Amino acid sequence: MSLFVTPLAEAPAKKARIEIIPLIDVIFFLLATFVLFTLSLNKIQSVPANLPQASATASREQDDSSVVIQLSDGDAAFWNREPISVSEIPFRLANYKASTATPRVLVSGDDRARYGSVIRVLDEVRLAGIQTVTIETAYRATGR
Repeated sequence: MSLFVTPLAEAPAKKARIEIIPLIDVIFFLLATFVLFTLSLNKIQSVPANLPQASATASREQDDSSVVIQLSDGDAAFWNREPISVSEIPFRLANYKASTATPRVLVSGDDRARYGSVIRVLDEVRLAGIQTVTIETAYRATGR
């Protein structure tokens, strides 16, 4: 008795397939790596600013020598809490600059002040030759 092995019917050849799921994982990994790499290459561009440092040793003399000009609606203004007219400001600034070695001006406006009045006073301070000017941005009641 001889045994013959008969071949079974041949299975059709499998076609090659590209699996897309692992390909998506690899693409996301490359994308994330590229994004992190490019973010680390960015230089932060900034403008250097020398900010003043607060000191507890500031003398009261320096605080008393500065002038506060506060503006209100209309032609109302205050020179160190003294009511004056806006037209008096140029003369007072000239006298102040002549009598003080280091003149300093604080320009403030109350809730009724107009932008144009503040700019006009800033121009007068510049024309008077005063270099140290501060603009107050905090709320102030009229005349304070």
